[in-house]
Amino acid sequence: MSEEQRIFDGKLYCPADADLKAKKLRTHNLCTKYNATFEDETELRCSIVRDIFSQLGEGCFFQGPLFVHYGCHTVIGNRLFANFNLTIQDDASVTIGDDCNFGPNVAIVTPLHPLLPDERLKVRFPDGIERRVCRAKPVSIGNNCWFGANVTVCPGVTVGDNCVIGAGSVVTRDIPDNSLAVGVPCRVIRQIGKEDSVYKNPELF
Repeated sequence: MSEEQRIFDGKLYCPADADLKAKKLRTHNLCTKYNATFEDETELRCSIVRDIFSQLGEGCFFQGPLFVHYGCHTVIGNRLFANFNLTIQDDASVTIGDDCNFGPNVAIVTPLHPLLPDERLKVRFPDGIERRVCRAKPVSIGNNCWFGANVTVCPGVTVGDNCVIGAGSVVTRDIPDNSLAVGVPCRVIRQIGKEDSVYKNPELF
């Protein structure tokens, strides 16, 4: 079994595996290339991000700089807007739906490292070989979500459709559809409904 398959099976895997390192290096280099472009180099930027991700919908915009670990483990829908410093550490799979908006410094992370300090150094496998390992859990983000600045989404989390995650939140558990959720750890405050319409505040116009 490959180390990549071990990731998808939820098993311990070795991030220093040669095949995994090659995939990460390719994507890191593409991110460096993207981050060296100017904002008005639209065609070049589009070409680079399409090479980064497994699947990328239409009308997406990445302000940059952009930091992605594998890229080939991430699927993104249509019309994503990502502000400065989006980080996607997609050891396990990451799925992002349509029409999402991310504020500055949003981080999506999937790896989990051992809690015991000696096990973070090395773990002995049944074959007697010691390896430095971690494991990872997938992240799924629904359609029409808005994440404020400095939101961190932790491994194994699913965020439903039409959610708003407040600035600075650390999302450690699933968030159901249509939720306004904030805090560390992130908690649902209430459901979002028609009473939240901007038309309820005519002075804003």
